[in-house]
Amino acid sequence: MAPLQNAYSGSSPWGLVSAVRVFDYRDVPLESVDMEGCKGVKVRWLLRTEHGAEKFWMRVFEVEPNGYTPLHKHPWEHEVFVLEGSGVVVGPEGEVPIGPGTVVFIPPNELHQFRNTGSSVLKFICLVPAHE
Repeated sequence: MAPLQNAYSGSSPWGLVSAVRVFDYRDVPLESVDMEGCKGVKVRWLLRTEHGAEKFWMRVFEVEPNGYTPLHKHPWEHEVFVLEGSGVVVGPEGEVPIGPGTVVFIPPNELHQFRNTGSSVLKFICLVPAHE
């Protein structure tokens, strides 16, 4: 069976009707995050409602050295998996180091921030429930 390499919908390589989406994340535009309290952060919106993801959204964040997300909270949770780089996640109890392979769970309404403390890009996958 040949590997899937491109996004598709309709008839799959297995001859099944499907809405499966398969693509290289690097083909998704890298957008600047322009929010107050944010520095050197970019995001790729991999899966959202408009892609058929009605329950969860998937993003990849890239934080430049000395960059950070805003210190904020909201009513939804985050599930994060660190791919590259090093940094800290800031929460009510202080800072916790993160690096490749680190898993982070942030509950709803928890004050949080991601900071790059390393010399290369901090890259992580972030999942959130679909929300307005």
